[in-house]
Amino acid sequence: MASDSERTRVTRLKEVAGSKSAASGAACVVVIYGPELGKRVQLGTAPFGIGRSARNDLAIDQESVSRHHARITFDGADYWLHDLNSTNGTYVNDGLVSEQRLTEGDQIHIGRSILKFMTGENVEAQYHEEIYRLMTVDGLTQAFNRRYFNEVFEREFNRSGRYQRALSLILFDIDFFKRVNDTFGHLAGDSVLRQIAAAVKPRLRREDVFARAGGEEFAILLPEIGLDGARITADKVRRIVEASRFKHEQQLIACTISLGVASFQTAMIDATTLYKAADDWLYQAKQRGRNRVEG
Repeated sequence: MASDSERTRVTRLKEVAGSKSAASGAACVVVIYGPELGKRVQLGTAPFGIGRSARNDLAIDQESVSRHHARITFDGADYWLHDLNSTNGTYVNDGLVSEQRLTEGDQIHIGRSILKFMTGENVEAQYHEEIYRLMTVDGLTQAFNRRYFNEVFEREFNRSGRYQRALSLILFDIDFFKRVNDTFGHLAGDSVLRQIAAAVKPRLRREDVFARAGGEEFAILLPEIGLDGARITADKVRRIVEASRFKHEQQLIACTISLGVASFQTAMIDATTLYKAADDWLYQAKQRGRNRVEG
């Protein structure tokens, strides 16, 4: 079920992971979301520039990135991130910063790209672990990615058909998400996606598979759960999002979601059939007023 673009993406990650051009070192940043996914750039003692201009050490060609957006410096003991009066700001772990000492695992948000800071003697092992993780996890939301979801979905669907076990699927997306982007900007939209995923994921069972299906759409696969139980879970997720207020900078953003629910039926030919059933119910939820569960 993986698309050609998804297969190309995974192949690119493997190529980057195995590249001999990425020399080992004490510190680096890795692109975990955005163009050149998986790219690693070593940090040394010289100032390291990040921005839209090709003259930077790391060029990010996005409109939301200033020509000279940020700089990383080394003071002999620690690495520091400095915002260079950028138009859209520099963020570390979702917090707007002007200057910030970097620590292991910090996520640097510049424009619509996310860089992960790595340091220490085991930075090489950390890098390869991160590349492996990026093959299954969406870098923006930390939910599973579509490729991993497709693999598990296919396996669970076949298992349900073989043993006649219950299996349900919830699809949901954010109501009027374009309005969020148009009103607050795409950086705020990305932040809302991250925060919705962070609010929903802990409220699911360990065996449930929560994934970003694409854009503002998410999927929740529920093994051993029938339609009634899936409806209960879907409405719980709907209420979690409705009650939340998502924050970007000093702005509070309220959102609702619409959800479609479907369960495995013996007449279904393959996993695509179940996915289409849930997607059709999601469309009905949109048509019938949004912020509701259908299926």
